[in-house]
Amino acid sequence: MDIETRRKKQQALMVQLVERKVRSRAKQLYETRGQEEGQALQDWFQAESEVIGNSILAPLYRRLRTGSYDTQQDQSSQDRTSQNSGTGA
Repeated sequence: MDIETRRKKQQALMVQLVERKVRSRAKQLYETRGQEEGQALQDWFQAESEVIGNSILAPLYRRLRTGSYDTQQDQSSQDRTSQNSGTGA
C-alpha cells in the first residue's frame, strides 16, 4: 500500500470515528429531551460542536468533510511539480 492510499484510509477512519462520537452525543441529546421529534439537525450541530469544538482534530475534520483537504494537497503537489520543472530539476 502506498503512502497516499494509507493517508486517505487514515483520514477516512478519523472522520468515521468523529462522526460516530457525534452520532452518539446527538442521540444522548435526543433522549435527554424526551425523544421529541423535529430537532435532529439542532442535536447534530450541538453534538458536533461539543465533540470537535476544542479538539486538535477539528480543523482537519472540517477540511475532510468539505473536501477541501484533497484539493489543497493536489494544488500543493501541482505547485511543487511546476516549480521543479521551472528550475530544470
